Amino acid sequence: MAINNPRSIAIADFTYDLPEERIAAHPLEQRDDSRLLVYKGGAISESTYKHIADQLPPGALLVFNNTRVVQARLLFTKPTGGAIEIFCLEPDTRYPDITTAMGQAGGVSWTCLVGGAGKWKPGLILEKQLDAGTEKILLTAAMESRHTDGFTIRFEWSPAQKSFAEILQLAGRIPIPPYIKREADETDTQRYQTIYAEQEGSVAAPTAGLHFTPAIFEDLKLKNIETAFVTLHVGAGTFKPVKSERIEGHDMHAEFIDVDQATIRQLIRHQNRIIAVGTTSLRTLETLYWMGVKASLNPSASLQELEIRQWEVYDSLLRLDIPVETALKHLSDWMENRQANRIICKTQILIAPGYPIKMVKALVTNFHQPQSTLLLLVAAMIGDDWKNVYEYAMHNGFRFLSYGDGSLLWLREDNIS
Repeated sequence: MAINNPRSIAIADFTYDLPEERIAAHPLEQRDDSRLLVYKGGAISESTYKHIADQLPPGALLVFNNTRVVQARLLFTKPTGGAIEIFCLEPDTRYPDITTAMGQAGGVSWTCLVGGAGKWKPGLILEKQLDAGTEKILLTAAMESRHTDGFTIRFEWSPAQKSFAEILQLAGRIPIPPYIKREADETDTQRYQTIYAEQEGSVAAPTAGLHFTPAIFEDLKLKNIETAFVTLHVGAGTFKPVKSERIEGHDMHAEFIDVDQATIRQLIRHQNRIIAVGTTSLRTLETLYWMGVKASLNPSASLQELEIRQWEVYDSLLRLDIPVETALKHLSDWMENRQANRIICKTQILIAPGYPIKMVKALVTNFHQPQSTLLLLVAAMIGDDWKNVYEYAMHNGFRFLSYGDGSLLWLREDNIS
């Protein structure tokens, strides 16, 4: 590809007209009735998710993100009657990872957005009574600090036995995306969640997986297509628009990943046959590759040193031509030497045109917002043909964004490293 470093990319080149009526406000009644646009070798065809197994070769490995969306929106009422809404984004940096923070009992500090923050006077502690069946729980919220991206809020509850994950389940609302112009309802609690969601921690769903059903997984088994699960906890930054004219001015959000040793070995066995379900799965897989590259260069590196920052792939690592199997084996060896069964760390990887896809042959994904980093990722997969794909989808009645239809995009051969 012509561009090696995406810093110079003008985000205005990655836009299209998306009328509001084309944004799916509700999911279809049946998950797998969603339409599937198939892009392969420059050609576009149509199917449905119900028949996605027919589009995949035997022996392939589908990699899913098994994060679970937490009910991250908390509504408090001030003593004067005014409403304060708190949107829990991610744990405070005092916790090593989301799982640890979610498991806190009695109290936890969280980075949040606050609606109505101007009405929250210093020192005021908000209270909310929760009904936990046979017991009542008092949940309080106090503002610890204010910073550029939001607030640090201290939550405490009594009795203190329950974890913060359980408190959110009792007190919170599901955070459907801001471009869905309605309030979340009971349907969203189930449908804005994949059927295999397991690891608590996301504030947005890995939407490519919303279409998958038990019947699809049975069809995959019958065709000898394996599945694997990684975790990337999706942050609110996934909706953050690129406001700078060029990508170099955009600060890519960092998100937690969690991958175990057995999955890395599975990836090694299936190299050249891997298909990512969702952009979050792809970002996780590509992160693992570059972590393996760094482990091969410095076997004694710390976990923090292995983490992938926004620009380092383009600035230094792309010069290294290390096979996928070699990189993943070095990462596996690094884990074994530390008797670590899993990797839990943050990734800030930015995948944009000029990035050489390392790990996958195809991507299953929904249709994304104009001028978003997700659209840049799609362009990294299929080059300028993203325009043909989106134009076809727009002219043929496909539904867009989180509750919309999706696509199966096969990697363009000239995008392979």
